[in-house]
Amino acid sequence: MFTSTFTFAKGDYDADFHALDARIAELARAIPGYLGEEAWENPATGQLSNVYYWDSMAALQQLMQHPAHREAKAAQARWLRGYQVVIAQVLRSYGDGGIEHPLAARPDTP
Repeated sequence: MFTSTFTFAKGDYDADFHALDARIAELARAIPGYLGEEAWENPATGQLSNVYYWDSMAALQQLMQHPAHREAKAAQARWLRGYQVVIAQVLRSYGDGGIEHPLAARPDTP
């Protein structure tokens, strides 16, 4: 399994941003291999992080290669004050079941 974490500093959003953001989220959720997502905000910096979970690198690459994703990447400077992307392989995932999580159905992931 893999994660793609998109951390960014908010800029000025407009209707184009919201439409493209919604389209990319919809596309991601429709890709076979999409496992779920989480979003976090750091109150100290105001930065946001979106974490997407994937069962394979091929599934993640499907989103990365989609024209809507490429469009957003090319235009990001219009809406963001900076960003960082981290792609990581999940080595293990476990919990006590007390919270909902995209990987909770896959306990003690190898």
